[in-house]
Amino acid sequence: MRMVDLIEYKKNNGEFNHQQIQFIIDGYVEGSIPDYQMSALLMAICFQGLTLKETALLTKVMEESGDIIDLSKIEGVKVDKHSTGGVGDKTSLVLGPIVAACGGKMAKMSGRGLGHTGGTLDKLESIPGYQINISEEDFINQVNEIGLAIIGQSASLVPADKKLYALRDVTGTVSCIPLIASSIMSKKLASGADTILLDVKYGNGAFMQTIEEAKELAQTMISIGKHCHKNTRATISSMSQPLGNAIGNSLEVIEAIETLKGNGPEDLRELCLNEGSEMLVQANLYPNKKEAYQALQEVMDNGKALEKFKEMVKAQGGDVSYIENTELFEKPSAIIELTSKKTGYIQALEAKKLGIVSMKLGGGRMTKEEDIDHAVGLVLNKKIGDHVDIGEKLLTVYARDDLSPELLDEIYQSYAIVDEFVEKPILIEEFMK
Repeated sequence: MRMVDLIEYKKNNGEFNHQQIQFIIDGYVEGSIPDYQMSALLMAICFQGLTLKETALLTKVMEESGDIIDLSKIEGVKVDKHSTGGVGDKTSLVLGPIVAACGGKMAKMSGRGLGHTGGTLDKLESIPGYQINISEEDFINQVNEIGLAIIGQSASLVPADKKLYALRDVTGTVSCIPLIASSIMSKKLASGADTILLDVKYGNGAFMQTIEEAKELAQTMISIGKHCHKNTRATISSMSQPLGNAIGNSLEVIEAIETLKGNGPEDLRELCLNEGSEMLVQANLYPNKKEAYQALQEVMDNGKALEKFKEMVKAQGGDVSYIENTELFEKPSAIIELTSKKTGYIQALEAKKLGIVSMKLGGGRMTKEEDIDHAVGLVLNKKIGDHVDIGEKLLTVYARDDLSPELLDEIYQSYAIVDEFVEKPILIEEFMK
């Protein structure tokens, strides 16, 4: 087999078999296939696509390119969840504890944020002492004992994806559904859970811009799950505006803590309760979503969910006093309230622009090597469908210095305020399985 022949074959819309895909991935990981040939193949795939069978085969070969986590020593059904990312998405910080408090076993490996989207690990690391790197043995023991652990991905997990993603990022081949689906699912399958719930987001602040794209990606990943005999379902949810009110690492942890107490923003609470109930049904812990939903509400209201979060933080070396008293989190020197310049209804609130503002304040990173500032970010007071009067507070900015005129403009340009009444947007479009 020669790589140049395989490039030609895909360019002419040929369908790869298992042997051909194995040759490509093995060769690229080992270094015998150079970047320039893999780049040509990725571009051919972007134009010609992959069949569902090819995508499933690619996913499986990528999964097997490195270590596969064996969670068989964890008692019960191991549940996992993956979000395609967005602004203010602190769902895992709420979902993990509420699901674990209802008997679920959530052994989760998470990633860092890049660009305008935040990463779960960065948020957790705003809690002093929290360790994202623990041994596989400690990981398994912790999930057995308290039902929950959120850690960083092992460096030896799916090395094929790490190499391919870095190449796609610089060759304009990121936005290709078979490549996105195989990237996500190879990591989820290698992580060892029994069930997977995917939160596929669409809209201004998401990777998928339209509902149709989000559904296509979700259906592709569900098909991969079925091919690999893995219980896989998906939520299609809107990222037309940030999720919750807080954008920024410690600010989002504080909001997650409030949500675990039952006091969080309505959209974040609803998404977590709906996705959590789906996960509990997947794990066969409840016969239907209605009963699971009630159980999740109960653990929020009686304090068990917050207690579960504290148990995880303590087990991973974090300072629990920050969870008990969120005033301990560092506040930056410049806390700036911005008010509305007109009266009306919020028609649009561009999540991506606000995510980029948070990144520019220091709360995100453009490259994986950059350090981030856990204390900076934004807290929104008004969202789509809300009425605002001139001079009324729109949001609070947490920064190290005064805001530049350019950054102020970017914030105000994120809002569209109109005279006519505006309906609040639908958050959850559909559940798919």
